[in-house]
Amino acid sequence: MRRLRLVHLAAVTTAFTLSVVATLSWAWTGGVDQLGLPFPADNSSQAGNPTVHVAPSNGWVDPAVPEPGVPVVPDQGLPGPPTASPPVTAAPPAGPGSLPKHRPQPARCRTGEKLVPTCGILWGVAPGAFTDQPGAVALAAFERKTERHQDIYHAYHRGERQLFPTKEEIGIARERGRQRLLFLNWKPAGASWAEIAEGDKATDAFLDRLAVHIRKNFPEQFFFTVHHEAEDNVREKAGSGYTAEDYSKMYRHVVKRLRAHGVDNLVTVLVHMAYVPHTTQSWFERMYPGDDVVDWIGFDTYAYSDPGYGHGDLTELLNRKMTSKPSWPGFYDWAVTRHRSKPLMVAEWGVWSSTKNPGHKADFYREMARQIPHFTNIRAMVHFDTPHNQKGQDSRVDATRESLAAYRRLGRLPVFQVEVTNGLS
Repeated sequence: MRRLRLVHLAAVTTAFTLSVVATLSWAWTGGVDQLGLPFPADNSSQAGNPTVHVAPSNGWVDPAVPEPGVPVVPDQGLPGPPTASPPVTAAPPAGPGSLPKHRPQPARCRTGEKLVPTCGILWGVAPGAFTDQPGAVALAAFERKTERHQDIYHAYHRGERQLFPTKEEIGIARERGRQRLLFLNWKPAGASWAEIAEGDKATDAFLDRLAVHIRKNFPEQFFFTVHHEAEDNVREKAGSGYTAEDYSKMYRHVVKRLRAHGVDNLVTVLVHMAYVPHTTQSWFERMYPGDDVVDWIGFDTYAYSDPGYGHGDLTELLNRKMTSKPSWPGFYDWAVTRHRSKPLMVAEWGVWSSTKNPGHKADFYREMARQIPHFTNIRAMVHFDTPHNQKGQDSRVDATRESLAAYRRLGRLPVFQVEVTNGLS
């Protein structure tokens, strides 16, 4: 495994500045009728030397990702972290509120209660991001090039001008023989978080229309989040309308109003920006809306191909740290400790390409295959696929022939084979 270098602190300042700029721009995702806010890069901190977190063996096959027809061999395990007390990364113990454990493959994994897989990990994509390509067209192209069906289709909506799921999204979810779960991301517009929480009339009127639309047109369960990556918009000043507490109250209001109007098929995902300067703020945990309105914990994180900021393997991606914030354990370790009973979704992820290091993307996918079994609370991964973001960065899995081959093999791992039932069967 390629060892990764420590990042210079100067990169953190640069990344933070770029993240602020990124929040000012909206991106087209899945067609001109869907406006999204998929931030172009993981705005987290510098990487340290990654450690491999060893979870109890759950019967996973060795993810060396052989070609079809080549038998797999049992996982021999990876070396544990060089610390006296390893981070908490094991799956929760059996009992009330615990997650279904990963089962030996090949087991018949399928979506269960709150769309949590009975075993395995859901595999999905936000296709054609930052383009005006229709969602169904972008998804079909992505599935052709990666040679596999996607369990989750991620789309973005903003404001009050369009009800969702759209006709196109419903068709994607219900495609005969190829059912998919929708992951619909909505950012309110026209009122502050505080105003929405207090019952802004225009927002409430839209939510009521939305509830009627969903009840009439889409009874299936679907993933839903309200204003993902909201950390970038927190203004922790009394009266700003955008404090962390304002966000939590706004999120609660949206979910509870939809439920009160009969929308009982929402599977809610709280999506954080896994950016250490945000997650270590005193206000960060005040953003949490409450267990009763949050079904999954999600986070967005990206890897960089060039040495420096964000350069690393899956362990670095999921547990990015910062030397100036030594108390931060990494997002994954924080989440499994703070929200032990909640399944985790990597709601956006990808590897930014580099002309200087074109081989890193393929290396990342190959190493990811070895490391993913150790992150047992991850139950869904949704790739963010774009030819360019605001900074021109490319996350496409087919940046090189080798990266596409490695991603295809990754998608064929038994752990990513989950039968989708759309919550109706």
